[in-house]
Amino acid sequence: FGSSSSSLASPFCSTLASPPPPLLAMALVKRFVPLLDRVLIQKLKPEAKTASGILLPDSAAKKAATNFAKVMAIGPGSRTKEGKVLPMGVKVGDKIVIPEYGGMTLKFEDEEYHVFRDEDIMGILNEE
Repeated sequence: FGSSSSSLASPFCSTLASPPPPLLAMALVKRFVPLLDRVLIQKLKPEAKTASGILLPDSAAKKAATNFAKVMAIGPGSRTKEGKVLPMGVKVGDKIVIPEYGGMTLKFEDEEYHVFRDEDIMGILNEE
């Protein structure tokens, strides 16, 4: 975990950071195995400062990057009618774009995680 830089089209944040979760929560996340084509994600928290150094209020910072997340765990993939496993579109560690609404919320300790289907994920943010 830690900070990672990514140039995004948003004028509000140039850096998305995911602070390290507590150790117990991390242990629970590692034991959680999504089924079929489900993906466990943790939303990334935006930095409260613009690229030019202006501090943003919490409301603006939250609005800036509520749709970015990091993949924490993935299931094996969905199956076809013939029983073949379809590969997942994301892998653990990918930074992704998720829809504003949807998914299921899980809480491990005080950390919030979400479970989405692979087909609901909008895209992957590639590192430059």
